[in-house]
Amino acid sequence: MPELRFPHHLTSALKNWLLLGLACCALGAQAQGPADDPDWKETEVPAPPKFDAKQRVAIDMPPYVSMKFGIDPATLAITPDGIVRYTMVAVSPSGAVNAFYEGIRCATGEVKSYARANASGVWTLVKDPQWRRLNDKQPSKHALALAQQAACEGNASASSAADILKKLKGN
Repeated sequence: MPELRFPHHLTSALKNWLLLGLACCALGAQAQGPADDPDWKETEVPAPPKFDAKQRVAIDMPPYVSMKFGIDPATLAITPDGIVRYTMVAVSPSGAVNAFYEGIRCATGEVKSYARANASGVWTLVKDPQWRRLNDKQPSKHALALAQQAACEGNASASSAADILKKLKGN
């Protein structure tokens, strides 16, 4: 049988996709188990922060995603209850900007959207925000990508916001 050969950039992309798929499976397996603390309660969520789309630190997304995603580093925080909160900024190919104020709970492999904003920076709070699995069928996988690339270390949050930014920047 002839050996299949792919261009180098496709081979690299294929490796990344395979790793992403394996990580999805791992996060899914973690999220299926019981919560690590049945008495766990989320801390009070502060008001959505102001964001600057120009300051965003990129999140690697699949090649078929035309939007550019990144977090505003000034909004990144890890709370005492283990939630990684951030503002995710999405920029369309035409330059339209949207933002999402979210939290990731690495211990259970879940994400919660608290608010959404447009380019003007005006936030609209999500009515009755709910935790949902990171690997659920969502319109966008930006939260899963952030969890896998930097926010989560297994089923624990990263040790600091600085560590998350360092990983995203490739330092």
